[in-house]
Amino acid sequence: MAIRNIALGRPEEATHPDTLKAGLSEFISTLIFVFAGSGSSIAYNKLTNDGPASPSGLIAASIAHAFALFVAVSVGANISGGHVNPAVTFGAFIGGNITFLRGVVYVIAQLLGSIVASLLLTFVTGLGVPAFGLSAGVGVGNAVVLEIVITFGLVYTVYATAVDPKKGNLGIIAPIAIGFIVGANILVGGAFTGASMNPAVAFGPALVSWTWANHWVYWVGPLVGGGLAGFIYEQSTKDA
Repeated sequence: MAIRNIALGRPEEATHPDTLKAGLSEFISTLIFVFAGSGSSIAYNKLTNDGPASPSGLIAASIAHAFALFVAVSVGANISGGHVNPAVTFGAFIGGNITFLRGVVYVIAQLLGSIVASLLLTFVTGLGVPAFGLSAGVGVGNAVVLEIVITFGLVYTVYATAVDPKKGNLGIIAPIAIGFIVGANILVGGAFTGASMNPAVAFGPALVSWTWANHWVYWVGPLVGGGLAGFIYEQSTKDA
């Protein structure tokens, strides 16, 4: 079972130069992703004078996040694997593809990247960074399940195209496939939860704007979805 492959890692691994370089890569990749993704939302709100949410805004957010993640994964792929997401890192850990200590470095770097991107957006735009929140009428139970399902799809795609050693030529299209699934998931869940799929993406704006309403949803949902994806993918391919 995949659970047998879970490893804590040696203490020195957390400070090994390769791990620190990978952490820096995750920081930069996440900064790029959050700056572009959240920045597109700020720009759209400014252009529409903070008007009500609309289908065009959802499409704009989908395209911006798909493009930004494509780039963020691409620039980090050869150094850290281009996780750009604690849920991806957790799924990789559950599947035995990263040690716990290395994963901790990744997650800290991802959270810092999101925080710095949110601070930079606040500084350069003079506007607040929008935090993730549930739409009117959406219950927390519904929101958690939605985030689990869409994050599962994301992390399963990451496994199939980027993590699996048998991926072959699929590795070439991994960044664009990952970007596409995020864009598609935003079209599905954006009107309900904002379709975070990424605790780091939710954490930076929440911290900078100090908006914590239902913030736990954006940790529990993605981490459960990512963990399930890592476990199920490893189980389905272990004898292949």
